[in-house]
Amino acid sequence: MIRAMAAPDVLEKHDPRVLRLKAVLLAVWALVSFGTLFFARDLQFAVGAWQFGYWVAAQGALIAFIAIVAIYAWAMARLAPEDSIADEEGDG
Repeated sequence: MIRAMAAPDVLEKHDPRVLRLKAVLLAVWALVSFGTLFFARDLQFAVGAWQFGYWVAAQGALIAFIAIVAIYAWAMARLAPEDSIADEEGDG
């Protein structure tokens, strides 16, 4: 089923909870990406053959990004049933 294009003003209305979630997760992403790499040189002890800063940058950032995606999917699944109920009532 093809839906008609919504008016532009309708597309600009976003749930504040979703916007807040996106802002928090974006801040976490920035902190993990830039904060960890900025301070990686200060982490001078070795873990195995590489410095700890390498492990934090290579493995810790990847784990944090996967956690961010998982948290976003979980939170949106909790918010989606509320939105889908409103959509089903409007489709009839």
